[in-house]
Formats: sequence, C-alpha cells, structure tokens
Amino acid sequence: MSYSVGQVAGFAAVTVRTLHHYDGIGLLVPGERSRAGHRRYSDADLDRLQQILFYRELGFPLDEVAALLDDPAADPRAHLRRQHELLTARIERLEKMAAAVEQAMEARSMGINLTPEEKFEVFGDFDPDQYQEEVQQRWGGTDAYRQSRQKTASYTKEDWQRIQDEADELTRRFVALMDAGEPAESEAAMDAAEDHRRGISRNHYDCGHEMHTCLGEMYVSDERFTRNIDAVRPGLAAYLRDAILANAVRHTP
Repeated sequence: MSYSVGQVAGFAAVTVRTLHHYDGIGLLVPGERSRAGHRRYSDADLDRLQQILFYRELGFPLDEVAALLDDPAADPRAHLRRQHELLTARIERLEKMAAAVEQAMEARSMGINLTPEEKFEVFGDFDPDQYQEEVQQRWGGTDAYRQSRQKTASYTKEDWQRIQDEADELTRRFVALMDAGEPAESEAAMDAAEDHRRGISRNHYDCGHEMHTCLGEMYVSDERFTRNIDAVRPGLAAYLRDAILANAVRHTP
C-alpha cells in the first residue's frame, strides 16, 4: 500500500513543502511514483519519516539526520533506543524547568524577591556571574550597560524564562532557514535578524543597527560565542552575523 504526499503530510503533521524539500535533498525519497509522476510513499518511507521527525524534534540538523539514517551499519532498533534516551533526558529537563517556572510564579504572586542564583537556575549550569568582571571592564561605562543593568534588576525567573524562550524560538528560525537553504541575505533571514535586534532592545538595551552589526562580528571573532552558537548548528554563528549585516544594510538610508 502506498500514500500520496498530501496523505503523508496529514499523517505526520508536516507541510507538503517540507516533504518536497526532503525529497529534493535526498533525505526522504518516496519509493514509488504514480503513472502521472506523483510521489507515492510506502510503509518503509513512513518509518524513515518517523525517524527523521524524531531526530528533528531533538534538534539534529538535516545533514546529520541523513548521515545517521544512511549509515549501513546502523540498526533501526539502535536508533529507537538512542532517541528514547535523548527524549527521556529532554523530558526530565523540561519537568525541572516547569517546576522552576511554577516556583517563579508562586514567588511573584507572594511578592518574594528571587536571588540571582534562583533567576538563572532554569538555565542549568550557566553561571550568570562568570563573565561579570570582563563585562564591566569592557562595557561598564556605556549607556547600553547601564540600561541593561537597570532593566534586568527587577526581572523575575519568569522574565528570564520568557527571554530564553524568545531566544530559543529565534534560534530555531535561523536553523530552519539554514536547513532550507535560505541565504543569509534573504528576506526571511533578514527579518529574523531584525527580530533578534528588537528583542535585545526590548529586553536589555537600545540596540541600533550599527551596534547590532558589532554584536554579529563578536559572534564570530570571540571563540566563546562561536563555540556556543555553533553547538546548535555548525556555521550558525557566521550565518547569524551575515544576516545581521544584510539587515543593517537594508535599513541604511
């Protein structure tokens, strides 16, 4: 039995365009074609799509998903075991984050001030004070530093969670654009860069396009930024820098 691209899109809750893209890059090539040349997907194709979506949910880039699934030595059961382990770990982390947000809501409703440690507890091992001395030396006398200190002084854990969620959503947008082959100079990438700039202005300090391009350059010139950003998707730091620069040029009179 085989299924049309529309049926498969409905089964998997993905778009037809996504399935066309997967076919185009060789990630999921349907095993059959109708007499009219339309894509027809077999049960084996659906099994592969399920594996792809599992790995995508876990944040794997498409090229890495393809390498994993096309490994001739790979055992399908091993894929499932690995995905189960990764998903279980994510569930545990999300449960901890949900508990932290509940604590923040309760503290806020009771008028309790959270400590700096509590504000950043939700981000795991991240130490908000790790670079504090360096930050103060480099930017302590700037308006941006003073604005950021003033704005963030009253932030609750809920506020920091919101900011992190916004950042994660933007990261997913940029990764999706890269996976889709969108150039950093495309309208979609520049729009994402503009949302990135506006988020900084909204949550931290006034960030004009010139300052934004300086940040973009720092993402690739400071190996700590590059390492952290590229941990999500190799090449993401440079892509983000290029999109920021293109967006700044777009807004230059």
